[in-house]
Formats: sequence, structure tokens, C-alpha cells
Amino acid sequence: MSKRRKSRETTPKTKLRDIFVARPFEGLVDEPEWVALRELVPAASAPLTLKPEVIEEYGDRPVTLSTVLPMAWPAMTRRDGRVFIGLQRHVQSGDVSRDLAVAILSALRTKPGDTVAVPALPGEGPRLQDVLVDGPLEITLHDGFEYWLDAEQAQDANVKASLERANASIYPTVRLAAAKAAYWCRVAPEKSHVRWVLPEPEDKALDALARLSAAGELLLGEDTKFAGMFRAHGVLVPVWDLPGEPEGADWEAALADFAKRYADTLAVDEPLDAAARRAKQGLIGRQLTLR
Repeated sequence: MSKRRKSRETTPKTKLRDIFVARPFEGLVDEPEWVALRELVPAASAPLTLKPEVIEEYGDRPVTLSTVLPMAWPAMTRRDGRVFIGLQRHVQSGDVSRDLAVAILSALRTKPGDTVAVPALPGEGPRLQDVLVDGPLEITLHDGFEYWLDAEQAQDANVKASLERANASIYPTVRLAAAKAAYWCRVAPEKSHVRWVLPEPEDKALDALARLSAAGELLLGEDTKFAGMFRAHGVLVPVWDLPGEPEGADWEAALADFAKRYADTLAVDEPLDAAARRAKQGLIGRQLTLR
């Protein structure tokens, strides 16, 4: 046996260990908005601020969070030096926060305009909470994905065709002011939704929703239906079915009323009564886990 072959057979391979984090955005000021942009919103962006030590090591380049990037890339760099990070991507590990942090650092190491190589399984290392200055996200909703492109790229025929396909996938979405991380969207001419990412731990939020359900106070008004809940990244996202009309802004008052009922119910610290326990089981049966 040759020395080379023997070396290959006896040298152990380093295997990266995947790390599962059920609530990857926990600790961030706008945790519910991170979840909403990751799971609910089709086209939006927000500027991110790097920590001073990251700027010192990699340089000060503008970094923008995007709901999605071309081909669902995890990151890209424009020729003007701007870095874009995609929240909605094809490949991910068990810790979304670590995925996004390594995408940011990989992009900062990449020459402007070049393709960014991001490992599928990053292993241990810094997370979003380690590389960003935390604060509220300054979210901009977009009707199209033109914000991805350099001016030169926008003139390319193939790029234009790809952009048109991406834009066709965007459904009308409105960020509601009545509650943080609440969004109205129209999914069909005759059907709309309100979806609200709740900031509280799942158990506490579920108990409050169960009490409201038992009291008949779970709806947003006439002709609305409580469709169920998503479980996403360690928090709950209740969803209401609405008629196609009126527009999103017209649901602000109804959501504000519900948000007050929900906040008041959260303050109740007594055990659930029989009706609320039954309602809780019904709500659990209508849950859908996204992550």
C-alpha cells in the first residue's frame, strides 16, 4: 500500500456539526420583523449596521437585508460595493442566525461584483447578534425587485426577463401600523390575509389566543375567519382570512382592537378554564410549523 493511500485511509475527516436553534432571532430588538421578512413578505429590504469590530476587519461597506435575492442566493455583492443578504434561500442549516452571519462575512470578503461563495453548513461561529449593531429594522416594501441591480445590469435583456418573472411572483402587501410585524396581503382577487408575528414565547401567546377563542373574541370583524397559526422560528403567527375588499389600510382599526384584547388577555395569570383548554386544543390542531 502506498503512503499516499494509507494517509487517505487513516486521516480522519473533519465533519461539521449542524446546530439547531429553535428561536434564531431571539434577543434582536425586531425579532418578529426578522421572522416576518423571512417567512411572510415577498419583497422588502432594510439597511443593516455592522459592529465596529467587523468594519475594522473587513472594511465599511453598505449591507442591505433583502427578503430574497436572484436565484434565492444567500448573498451577493454589487459592482458599487454594496452587499445584499437574502433571508429566503434554498440552503440553510439548523441556525438561521448563523447562516446569515456567515453570508454577511463571506460577502464582505468578496470583491465587489464577484459571486459570493457561502458554505451550506457553516458550523460554529459568529451569529447575527455578534456581527450587527442591533436596532429596529427600517423596512421598505417594494413592488418589484429592481433594487437588486446595478444600473448596467438593468439594461441586460436576460436580466430584464428574469426580473419580470420575479416581479410577477409578488402579491400586494401592506405593513400595518396597528401592531409590529403585522402584514396584510392579497393572495387572490376575492381573498386577503392579515398575518401577525407575535413576540411572546409560544406557550404564553397560545394561552392568550385560547382565552380569546373561548370568549368568541378571536376574529377581526364581520366576514373574517381565524384561519389558524404558523409556528415559525420559535414564535406564533396567527392568520386571518379576509374578504378581497377593502384594502390593507382599512384593517388597521380592527387589528388595533384585537391587539388591545390580546394585550389585556396576556396579563391574565390564572390557569385556563375548561372552555379555554378546549379552545387551545382546537388551535393546536390548526397549527402549521414552517421551521
